[in-house]
Amino acid sequence: MLIVMKKNATDHQIQVVVAAVEKKGYTARPIPGGDRVSIGILYNSGSVDAGHFLGFDGVKEVIPVTKPYKLVSREFRQENTQICVGEAVFGNGTMPVIAGPCAVESLDQVLAIAKAVKKAGAKLFRGGAFKPRTSPYSFQGLGQQGLEYLTRVREETGLPVVTEVMDVETFDMVEASADIIQIGTRNMQNFTLLRRAGKAKKPIILKRGMSAMLQEWLMAAEYIMEEGNANVILCERGVRTFVRHSRNTLDLSVVPAVKKESHLPVIVDPSHAAGVRDLVIPLACASAALGADGLMIEVHNHPEEALSDGGQSLYPDQFEQTMKKLTDIRTVIESS
Repeated sequence: MLIVMKKNATDHQIQVVVAAVEKKGYTARPIPGGDRVSIGILYNSGSVDAGHFLGFDGVKEVIPVTKPYKLVSREFRQENTQICVGEAVFGNGTMPVIAGPCAVESLDQVLAIAKAVKKAGAKLFRGGAFKPRTSPYSFQGLGQQGLEYLTRVREETGLPVVTEVMDVETFDMVEASADIIQIGTRNMQNFTLLRRAGKAKKPIILKRGMSAMLQEWLMAAEYIMEEGNANVILCERGVRTFVRHSRNTLDLSVVPAVKKESHLPVIVDPSHAAGVRDLVIPLACASAALGADGLMIEVHNHPEEALSDGGQSLYPDQFEQTMKKLTDIRTVIESS
């Protein structure tokens, strides 16, 4: 249930309604909007008497919420959530691009790539310090040293950094170093990790699971928001199908579907969907034309020597050309 307050509702009137909700044994979650405050009712085991709350001063209307996901639902919040990190804003139509290598390999490597992608127009830098790999014999990342290299990237280029967290044990360490914390596809339903992310003070990028339906993905985001972290960015990265021409199948239809169901920004990772360098650019362009709230693209200065996912990483000059195409596409979309 959602209690919508009037535009001129006072703080006192809002607190009176919150107290009344909690007196009923429910949890009240105030949600600031564009020009008014709404109060979400959580943890109600049955139906809520709407008429009881309509009689309070300052209340405009009471709206039932039919979705199993409450806080992420468009029913709970009509306005798009906008998440600001550095110069980037996710959710306001500007489509910032996150770029960098799959894995942090050395300080020279990340600095060189960061300077190249910043020059081309990227607003954030990505790089994995901890790497979840299918094989235990593959490169697992540099760990804490990788986080230190990412800190140097921020200091020398000014780019905020995005990196993945794999478990609760290393969460504090990652949170201290990252500007945005990524939860990868394999951990989308790691509920202990999601709850810890909900207590974080940094925005979270939540990647869609390999075979996750839209509702499962949004319910995973609900875990994070229910713990108090409202800064969640959803990331489509392809789902597993029967095809062999790409690593995964990029589900572009999920972008408008998310925007209909949720107020959270949704970005696209064409690199992990493609798995093949030649497919990344057209998939990125298609994502831009569709209205994605951002992109995450892998870039490596020597992909043939990369310790992880070199085959899907763009060369810096390819990334620069891609950024120009994305700008042209966004210009056309905005003028139409």
